[in-house]
Amino acid sequence: MTESGAQLFARLEARRCLKDIEPRLFPEDGGPDHGEVVELYGTEGTGKTELLYHLLCRCVLPKAAGGLEVDVGFVDTDYSLDMLRLVSILDNRLNAARSTSSPLAGSDEAVLRSCLSRLLVVHCSSSSQLLLTLHFLENSLSSRPALALLLIDSISAFYWVDRSEGGASVTKQEERLSKCAGLLHRLLRDYKITVFATCHAIRRSNSGPSSSSSSSSDSDRFYLCRPWQQLVTHRLLCCRQEASNNMAAAAGGSKEQRRRQVFTVHCTSSSSSSRTKTYRSSSFYVTDGGVDFI
Repeated sequence: MTESGAQLFARLEARRCLKDIEPRLFPEDGGPDHGEVVELYGTEGTGKTELLYHLLCRCVLPKAAGGLEVDVGFVDTDYSLDMLRLVSILDNRLNAARSTSSPLAGSDEAVLRSCLSRLLVVHCSSSSQLLLTLHFLENSLSSRPALALLLIDSISAFYWVDRSEGGASVTKQEERLSKCAGLLHRLLRDYKITVFATCHAIRRSNSGPSSSSSSSSDSDRFYLCRPWQQLVTHRLLCCRQEASNNMAAAAGGSKEQRRRQVFTVHCTSSSSSSRTKTYRSSSFYVTDGGVDFI
C-alpha cells in the first residue's frame, strides 16, 4: 500500500501518551506507555467490561470534565457493546462536571455528540475478521493521529472455535491469533498506540478435586498463544470479592456503598521502561455513573 505524505505525517506525529489514563489501577508512574498492551483477565462478571467503559469515557471526555480528549477504537468481538450504558456513563460524568462549575462549552447534547465522535466502533465475528479489522484500523491510525487507544473486548472470544477448527495441531489452532498478535506488534511499533484487551479466564472442569489455591491458578493461567503473551506489558487480574469481604472493603462508606458488589483488580506491570515487575491492588464498585474506586 502506497502511503501519502499526509498519512506519513499522521503516522509519525507523536500520539498522546496514556500513562495517566487511570493512576488508581497502575503502580506509581507505571501506567501504559506508547506501544504497550494491557490485558484485563478474569472470569465472567468480574467488572472487565465496566473497566473498559471507564477507560473509554476517560479518553473521550473533554479536559474540562476530567477527560483526555483522545480518539478511541473499540473492537467488539463479543457483540456485547452496550451503547446505552456507555452514553449513560458519559452523561453522568458530564453532569457531574457541570455541577462543579466546570466550563463545558456547548449544550449537553452537543458535548455528548462531541465525545461520541471520538469513538470508532468495529465488530467482528471470527478470528479471520479480527485480522482483517486490524488491517482496516491501520488506515484509521494513519488518518487520525488523535486515535491513541485501542480497546478489544475480548481477545479470547474465538479461542474455542479456533481450537476446534485447528484440529490436533496446536500451530493450526493458534495460527490466526498469532497473525493478529504479529500485526498488532507492528501497529504498536509504528503508530505508538496503547492497547487494552479483555481475556476470559478458563476454568478446567477435568482437573478433579483441588484446593482453592490450585483452582485459582487454573483460572488465572496463561492460555493464549505465546506471540500474544509476549505483547502484554501490564496484566490486570479482575475478581469479585465475596460478600463478607464486601462489607469490610467498604466499611468506611455509606450504607448504599456497603450494599454494592465490590470488585478487586491486581495489577502486574513490566513495562519497557522498567526492568523489574511492579504490583498494585485496587477495588471499585459499579454505579449508574460507571466505575467508582474505593
